[in-house]
Amino acid sequence: MIRPFKVGDLIEVAGKTGKVAEIGFTTTKLDTPDNVRVLVPNSQVFGQVIQNYSSNDLRRIDLVLGISYDDDIGKAIEVAGRVLDGYDGVVKEPAPTIAVGELADSSVNLVVRPWAKADDYWKVRFELTRRLKEQIEAAGLSIPYPQHDVHLISSDSTAA
Repeated sequence: MIRPFKVGDLIEVAGKTGKVAEIGFTTTKLDTPDNVRVLVPNSQVFGQVIQNYSSNDLRRIDLVLGISYDDDIGKAIEVAGRVLDGYDGVVKEPAPTIAVGELADSSVNLVVRPWAKADDYWKVRFELTRRLKEQIEAAGLSIPYPQHDVHLISSDSTAA
């Protein structure tokens, strides 16, 4: 029998994500990230796709960094690269990817995809998000947000 996970692994199955606390005959017990114990019937566990976030040593972090259409793309990529190079939580191999991912309505979206140790995934993700914002702004670049123009047309109510 194939064992797709073991106690202690972080998995996603049957719409639930958590660390495997116990594997029983009828249920698998998961502890969610917010510390809720979830019992998933094994009939659902072994009849569905299982994502095991602990099975590999490294995980890729997928971030989107939006910059203004007026900003220098090369400068933004350079700043993002310095942030990744300067943070120990980012592993050197495989090398991170930084590229233009989309020309969106309000921004040019860069994809920033570094790799981190699986156990450090969330810590590294949160810290990189903070550092990227700070360094992009320190470099004089902007992170735009959607804006809508509202045009008011007044009608002349005094006209007969």
